[in-house]
Amino acid sequence: KQPALFDKACEALAARYRGQQIDAIGAFDARGFLFTPVAIKLGVPLFMLRKGGKMPNAISGKGYTTEYDSKDGLNIQRDAIKPNDRVLLIDDLIATGGTLCAGIELVHALGGTVVECACLV
Repeated sequence: KQPALFDKACEALAARYRGQQIDAIGAFDARGFLFTPVAIKLGVPLFMLRKGGKMPNAISGKGYTTEYDSKDGLNIQRDAIKPNDRVLLIDDLIATGGTLCAGIELVHALGGTVVECACLV
């Protein structure tokens, strides 16, 4: 309902990471995908971290726990990250941190480094 306000939030996130040599942004299924404008503002690719069975050519991480229940592992496409890529992980909010930790493990499994995890709430 307030696109100008959302744009300001995305710009604030982008401003924080300008100059930090971010190579890619990982967004979590599904509300994390809303932050695609941050990747556009930084001029870097955005990749998805999704629930199982939703992406081709993907690897799966270990199961994890959220505030609601246990989940199967997240998936990430095999070519989403190159070794030594500096990655920003982004989602709408953090509750228990289980989803973020699962994403960090997947980035590490592909040889990337998580610079930071960003959440709006």
